[in-house]
Amino acid sequence: MRLWHENLITLLPSEQLNGQHRECCALRGNGWGKKHSTVNYVFKYGRDKLYQYHMLVILERDRRGYQTDELWRSPEYRGKYCVPDKCINIIHKNGTIYDEHDAEYLNECLLNLAGKGIYLNQNCLTQKEG
Repeated sequence: MRLWHENLITLLPSEQLNGQHRECCALRGNGWGKKHSTVNYVFKYGRDKLYQYHMLVILERDRRGYQTDELWRSPEYRGKYCVPDKCINIIHKNGTIYDEHDAEYLNECLLNLAGKGIYLNQNCLTQKEG
């Protein structure tokens, strides 16, 4: 489980982008509040932050031509088996959605991707051959 640094979303390979969508769906649904070392920080914020992050992922999927169930575009939606969250208050701010998505976390994500053979360089995505 990982939420990639927000600045990487538009650069992620399709596999990671689509995985990120599934991760966001799970976290917005029954995964909300279930502890996991790499995403625990998400739970100290409201679900509104996760919704904002998820929308970045959805918009990138749209740009690439992927279909996303329209229900996920609603801030209240939490999946088929969860009660909608009527208390979402979307407040847009400049900068990153999560304070944890800083330069150090960006580097951690880049190293994680490199470990998968994915290298991001000067806003250009390349995948290691072999």
